[in-house]
Amino acid sequence: MIKKSIISVVSGVIAVIILSGRGAAYAQEKVYTLKECMEYAVSNSTQMRIQQANTRDAQLERRSAILQAFTPAVSAGTYAYYNFGRSVDPETNTYKSTTSFQNGYSASGSITLFNGFEALNNLKISRTAAAMGLSREQQTRDEICLATMEAYYNVIYHHQMCRALAQEVEAAAKAAHLSKREEELGRKGYADVVQIEADLAAKEYRLTTTRNMYNDALMTLKDIMFWPLDEELNIDFSIADDSLLAKAEELVYGGSLDDCREDIIENALNTLPAAALAKGEMMNAKRALSTARMLLLPSLSLNGGWSTSYFTYPDEKGYKTVPFRDQFSNNMGEYIQLSMSIPIYGRLNRQANISRKKNAYDRATAQYEQKTREIEAEVTRALQDKEGAQAALLQACRQAEVQQEAYKFNTRKFEQGLISPIEYQTSSGNWLAARAEQINALLIYYLKRSVVEYYSGVPYLEQEYLSGIK
Repeated sequence: MIKKSIISVVSGVIAVIILSGRGAAYAQEKVYTLKECMEYAVSNSTQMRIQQANTRDAQLERRSAILQAFTPAVSAGTYAYYNFGRSVDPETNTYKSTTSFQNGYSASGSITLFNGFEALNNLKISRTAAAMGLSREQQTRDEICLATMEAYYNVIYHHQMCRALAQEVEAAAKAAHLSKREEELGRKGYADVVQIEADLAAKEYRLTTTRNMYNDALMTLKDIMFWPLDEELNIDFSIADDSLLAKAEELVYGGSLDDCREDIIENALNTLPAAALAKGEMMNAKRALSTARMLLLPSLSLNGGWSTSYFTYPDEKGYKTVPFRDQFSNNMGEYIQLSMSIPIYGRLNRQANISRKKNAYDRATAQYEQKTREIEAEVTRALQDKEGAQAALLQACRQAEVQQEAYKFNTRKFEQGLISPIEYQTSSGNWLAARAEQINALLIYYLKRSVVEYYSGVPYLEQEYLSGIK
C-alpha cells in the first residue's frame, strides 16, 4: 500500500509540473501575462467585432446627417420612347396619328431651408450616437478585460493549490512511510498507521479534484480569450508565487492609491462608458423632443430643375426633322420654386408624437439619474471591497505565517512520536487552509485594486501588472 501511495505521489507531482506549463518541454513556448491575455481576448473577441460594426454604422449615420443638413438632393433622368397612333404634336399642339419618337433629359435639385431645425438636431443626435458607439466599444472592451482577469486569477489560484497539495501529499507519503517503519519496529500501532494512510488518501483525492478544477478554470479562460481549445495556453504564475506572498504587506502599503471617494466618483461619472451612454441617451431624447415640437412650424424648401427634349416622326414622308443639337437648345427649359408647407391638422399625430418624445425624455432622464446612483454605489462598494481585501490579505498572511510555524513544530513532534497522527493531520490541514486563504486573499486584493484603479480613470489595459506589483 505504501508503494502505491508513493507511486501516486510521484504521479501527482509530475502532473502538477505538466499543468504548470513551466517545465523544460515548454520553455520555448510563449508565456502570457495577464495584460497579454486581456489584449488577446479583446483582439479576438466576436463581441468586439460586432460592436465595431455597430460603431461604423453610427459613423455612417453621422455622415448622412451632415449631407442632409448642408447639401441639396440632386437627381437626373432621361427617357426615350416610340408612340404608335394618336398623339399630340409638340410643334403644333394638335393631334396626329403618325408614329413618333421622343427623347427627353432632365435634372432637378431641392434643399430644405427650414423644417424646425430637424436636420441640425439630427446632426447633433448622430454625432452623439457616434460617440456612444465608441463608448459601447470601450464598455465591451472593459467587460472582456474584467472577465479575463477574473478567469486568469481563478486559474492561478487552482494552480497554486495544486502545488501546495502536491507538497502536502509528498509530506503525507513520507509520514506514511515513516509510520510503517515505526510499526515494524514496534513504536507505533496499526491504528496510527491506518490513520496516516487515510490522511494520505484524502490528500491525494483533494489533489485530484483540485487538478480537475484547474483544468476547468483553464478551459474557461481559453473560452473567454477565444483561444483555440485544442492548443496549450501557458500563463505567468509569478504574480502569486511564494516570494510575493512573503511580501504581502509591502504590496499593500508600498503602492496604495489616494482613495478619495468624491474624486473617484466624479472621475467615474466623467469617464465610464456606462455614464456616457446614459447621458447620451438623455441628450438625444431631449433633441428628439425639440425636433417634434418644431415640426408644428411651417417648413420651407427650395426646388429647381432643367429639362429638354427631342422628337421626330420617322414614318411621315416629307417631314423634315430639326437636328438634335438645335432641338436640345430650343426645347430647353428651367424652373425654380420656393415652397412652404404649413401644418394645420394631421389628426393630432404631431401632438401625440410630442407626448411620446416627452415621455422618452423623462424616461431617459430617470435612467441617467439611476445610472449615476448606481455608479456612486459601485465606486463606494469597490472602495470598501478594496479596503476589506487589503485587511483580509494582511490577516491571511499573518495566519499563514503562524500556521506554517505550528506545522513545522508539529512535524518535528510527530517525527519524534510526541503527538498523535490526528493532531498532526489537524495541523497539516490548518496550514493548508491558511495557505489557500492567503493565495485567495492576494488574488482578490489584486482584483479589487484593479477595479478601483479603473474607476479612478485607468482602463484595465493601461494598468501595470508586473509580477503583482503595480
